[in-house]
Amino acid sequence: MKLRLPVEEFTTPNPITATEDMSIDEVLRSMTGHGVRHMPVMRGNEVVGVISDRDLRLARGLSDEHKFQVRAADIMSAEPVAVTADMPLDEVALAMSERKIGSVIVNERDGTLLGIFTVTDALNALIEITRASVRGR
Repeated sequence: MKLRLPVEEFTTPNPITATEDMSIDEVLRSMTGHGVRHMPVMRGNEVVGVISDRDLRLARGLSDEHKFQVRAADIMSAEPVAVTADMPLDEVALAMSERKIGSVIVNERDGTLLGIFTVTDALNALIEITRASVRGR
């Protein structure tokens, strides 16, 4: 069985985003409030980074004096890995595994942000594909 499913089918569309100037506390409240572990950082309509829950945990260890000086741009992973919506799911998952990253930005062909694909999305895809193959027998 050869599947060539596009990553778009399992991508979380319209992700919650941050701006570069948001404080750590603002990012934390937004991520916690929306139940997400990865957040694209935007400059206008362009994704310029990603903040993970791990980035926030490290930044929260700063003293209060320093914490209030730190912004999203200071803790984000700059130049996040981006793929197009039609890229095959297995190729995206392999790239994430090889690079040991928890998310990729998914763009439309014209470069606009479609969504974010995370390890959780990959696990949900695995579950769905496996269950579908079992039902199909």
